[in-house]
Amino acid sequence: MKAEIAVERLAALAQESRLAIFRCLVQEGAEGLCAGDIATRLGLAPATLSFHLKELSRAGLLKSRQEGRFIYYAPDFKAMNALLGYLTENCCGGASCGVGCTPVSAEEAAR
Repeated sequence: MKAEIAVERLAALAQESRLAIFRCLVQEGAEGLCAGDIATRLGLAPATLSFHLKELSRAGLLKSRQEGRFIYYAPDFKAMNALLGYLTENCCGGASCGVGCTPVSAEEAAR
């Protein structure tokens, strides 16, 4: 992955509402949610949600599909995993990772 793409994707996630939207969609899985359901779950106004969905889509983190008059959004897991891979590709200089590299839960990270 080129650094410019990683920066664009990280910038898209570096906003509280967009991060919440992305996490919500990741939890939902590959089927995703329609925009109205995302707005309801997160308490976002339609115009605000539309803006954030556009930014996440522009960064390549979301896929969308239309079913009737509804648009469904889902995470692009390939793009997400590519970003994670880019961030960790040189982890520990190729040596065996120690405890410091073990993933932590959201609760542990908040402490």
